[in-house]
Parts: sequence; structure tokens; C-alpha cells
Amino acid sequence: MTQAKRIRDLIQRREPLLMAGVYDALSAKIAAEAGFEATFVSGYSVAATTLGEPDFGLLTQTEITATARAVCAATSIPVLIDCDTGYGSAVNVIRTVRDMQRAGAGGIFLEDQVWPKRCGHMKGKRVIALEEQLAKLRAARDTRGEADLFIVARTDARAAVSLDEAIRRGLAFRDTGADAVFIEAPESIDELRTIARAVPNVPLVANMVEKGLTPLLSKEELRDLGFQMIVCPLAGLLAAARALRDTYRHLREHGTTRAILDRLLSFEEFNTLVDLEAKYALDQRYSG
Repeated sequence: MTQAKRIRDLIQRREPLLMAGVYDALSAKIAAEAGFEATFVSGYSVAATTLGEPDFGLLTQTEITATARAVCAATSIPVLIDCDTGYGSAVNVIRTVRDMQRAGAGGIFLEDQVWPKRCGHMKGKRVIALEEQLAKLRAARDTRGEADLFIVARTDARAAVSLDEAIRRGLAFRDTGADAVFIEAPESIDELRTIARAVPNVPLVANMVEKGLTPLLSKEELRDLGFQMIVCPLAGLLAAARALRDTYRHLREHGTTRAILDRLLSFEEFNTLVDLEAKYALDQRYSG
């Protein structure tokens, strides 16, 4: 069974598929350990952790592909990759699809912003013509072949144009064969409800960004509104950044971490997380 098929099976259940956002192999391992059945590589988070930069169109295709390879190698659960706009035309999308399949991805997100794009909850977004985005989606669909890939079609037209235009695009994405539709950055529960009613017969994605433009709802609330997939792309990044800031400040001020050991994984716990014992076993097996 392909990873894409596993994703399709997961979203057939009554409960929405909830995905934590990850940004490297370690965060992917932690998400899998927590019990997530699939996970999402967030471009925002990869830009922050790889470049120390905002999600402003600075992350390249090769950088997200390298992250995809590392994450997919670190976990057996399906991984969906934020592939921004596909990094160019429909021809670029073909390469992106092939790169992600070789990396081991189960699915990708493709959006309709003008490149360079920016985070869906930032101001100043613009979208390309619908016909151009549909060509990209057809290219992705035609390229995936038997290796398969779950394609999430995203539109940022809600902020760039209007909710009506976003719904029009969502319907067109569905009719072009997208596996799921993602209308980014609705600004109220009423807008979420409108989207779910106006774009039927396709799995819908809700994006839960803490203190972003969209109300932060629970899995049950989003299920009742009509959403089948939920991404929480920044929770892990924001938590890690807070923990690093607090720990580094404490260490700089006090010269030791003795007073905050309860906030840290122990050395033994961390070695268990990265499966050190398996490496000891391999070393023993192949030692003379």
C-alpha cells in the first residue's frame, strides 16, 4: 500500500485526520512517538529552522526536498510536504512531484500564490490565474503515476481576492482531481461553515495557526463543521522556540541548568528517542 493510499484510508474515518507540523527528522520522530498517524512538513517551520527567516518565499525547492528526505527516512507514518507553489510553472511542478516521491512523501500541498509566496496568515498575498493553477494540478496528477501521491490543492484567494473567489477555485480544484481542497485563512467560524457547505464531495483541510487569522478550533469542532483534515503546522515550532529561548536565557544568566533539569529530557530519555540501543546492536554485530 502506498503512503498516499494510507492517507486516503485515514480520512475515510469519522474523525478528522489531525497532523502535527514538523520541520526535521527529530520533530518527526517526536510526532510519531506522540501517536500521530500522519504528519506535515511546514514550509514556515523549515524556513525558520533552516534559514532563520520568515516564510516569505526564501526557502528553495532543494532545501524543502532535503528536509523531506530526512523526515520521511525518520518515520514510517505518512508525511505530507508543504511544496508552496511548486516552485514555478507546471514543468517545475513535475520535478517537484518526482522529487517528493523519491524522498518518500505520501502527499504534497500545492498553492496558487504568485511566487515568491508568503505565509498564508501574512499580508500582501497575490494569486495567479485560476487556469494556470489548474494546469499545475493537472501536471501533478499526471506525473504521480503508480508511485502515487496525495495532492492537496490550496488557494490563498480568500485574502487576496474574496471568499467567493476562494470557493470558486476550491470547486475547480476538486473537479480537476485534487485529493483534498484547502482554502487558506478563513476569518470566522461562519466562513469555515460556508466553505464546508459550498465545496462538497471532497476532503477539506483546516489550518490551525495559533493566534493566526482563523479561529483556533478543536478537532471535534472542525469535524462538526465538515472538515476531514487538520494541520497544526506551527505548534511544535513555537513550543520549541519558547523552550530554547527560556533554557538559553537561564543558562546564560545562571551558568548552569541544574535548577531546570525537570524541564529537559534526560540524557537517557533522549538516547531512547533516537534509538541509540539499535546502533549499539549494529555496532556489535559488525565489529570484529
